[in-house]
Amino acid sequence: MEEQTEHVAFDEIGERYDEAFTQRSAQIAAGAWLTDRTGPRSRVLDLGCGSGWPTAQQLAEGGLDIVGVDTSARMLEKARERVPSGEFVHADMRELPEDIGRFDAVTAFFSLLMLPRADIDRVLATVRSLLHPGAPFALGMVDGDLDDAPGEFFGVQVRFSAYPEDELIAVVRRAGFTVETVQRQEIELSPGEFEDQLYLYAVAE
Repeated sequence: MEEQTEHVAFDEIGERYDEAFTQRSAQIAAGAWLTDRTGPRSRVLDLGCGSGWPTAQQLAEGGLDIVGVDTSARMLEKARERVPSGEFVHADMRELPEDIGRFDAVTAFFSLLMLPRADIDRVLATVRSLLHPGAPFALGMVDGDLDDAPGEFFGVQVRFSAYPEDELIAVVRRAGFTVETVQRQEIELSPGEFEDQLYLYAVAE
């Protein structure tokens, strides 16, 4: 089966993604932490916002101004329907528009894992450049040791990267963040198949 680019893969996956991933308690907790660290109408960048659920919707309901970025036009359609107050940009997170501006906080839940590790380093550096010191950054990744490895996701061939917890912390620190805490959640992808997810709570130095 031919591997597909991220935007094509998620256009094809569409509605199935939200239906399959219902174990979002740790992601919601990370969103609540970020909301508590920002004030009303703070501008938040949601990298790889997908359909807007749960993060963009949660943050918008918390009074924050959301700018979501995603490569999937289909996912962005759903996000605009779900979060009409948000601004949603069709772009690759590696090539953000020059006029995207600065932010009071950033989230990236399971979007960076679709990139090679070298690109992850560059995106994290860009994220840091968009934030003032002390601004919060909530990151969700998968615990593992992969770099641009082929795999299957909802029957679609894509590529993934992952880090063990200590390496992920080092990567985020190297980009200019202080990691305050790491939360771990084990989810069941399918009967008998489990995945360890890592949630980093960090602030820009």
